[in-house]
Amino acid sequence: MAGLEDLEVDVDGRPVAVTVRRSPLARRMSLRVDAVRGVVLVLPSRGRLADARQFLLSHGDWLRQRLQKLPDRQALGIGQTVPLLGVAHAVRHRPDTRRGVWVEAGEIHVSGQPEHASRRVGDFLRAEARRLMVVKAHDLAARIGRKPSRITVKDTVSRWGSCSAQGAIALSWRLVMAPGFVLDYVVGHEVAHLAELNHSPAFWAIVQSLGVDHHGGRVWLKAHGASLHRFQP
Repeated sequence: MAGLEDLEVDVDGRPVAVTVRRSPLARRMSLRVDAVRGVVLVLPSRGRLADARQFLLSHGDWLRQRLQKLPDRQALGIGQTVPLLGVAHAVRHRPDTRRGVWVEAGEIHVSGQPEHASRRVGDFLRAEARRLMVVKAHDLAARIGRKPSRITVKDTVSRWGSCSAQGAIALSWRLVMAPGFVLDYVVGHEVAHLAELNHSPAFWAIVQSLGVDHHGGRVWLKAHGASLHRFQP
């Protein structure tokens, strides 16, 4: 449900919903556009909606360009093609079985009622992401004599992964759709933060010592990372 202060702006003749978020830390208005949250306008606590509307109008061209760059949303349902570790897999309905979701012969098979297929495929991808990344994180951490305090796999938006000062690692489940070397890079990146909570030369030396393709992973995410957010369970 939209908030009482949410706005709507006309972009090329079509209405676009704008989520308004008030922040006590914001000193000025700002706009964000991403494939998951859409258009978000951050407003200082005492900011006026009238000023927010004017701000949107004055940034019409910028907003139009950003919206054009967003990938089209795609469900994870029957008949769709979904990447798994960078390889395209068609989603096939198998109503004659009760096996849940499984991969076979380059396809993702899903049983049960068709209206639940998208959710089931999404759950399967999250479970696969957790299975692969938790094992990888513990393996890489052991190589540098470290151990994460916690590993969570969720739908992060602004970052593919993070590591707190307490050693808690968070990773995006969507990485399971990227090629394996990209997933390995992000996990290795966050594991390296267990030893160096910065991006100093010492940090990058640890990343390199883990044997992950940090250059290729960064290049791939910059070029194709946004496409992973188009899939909506």
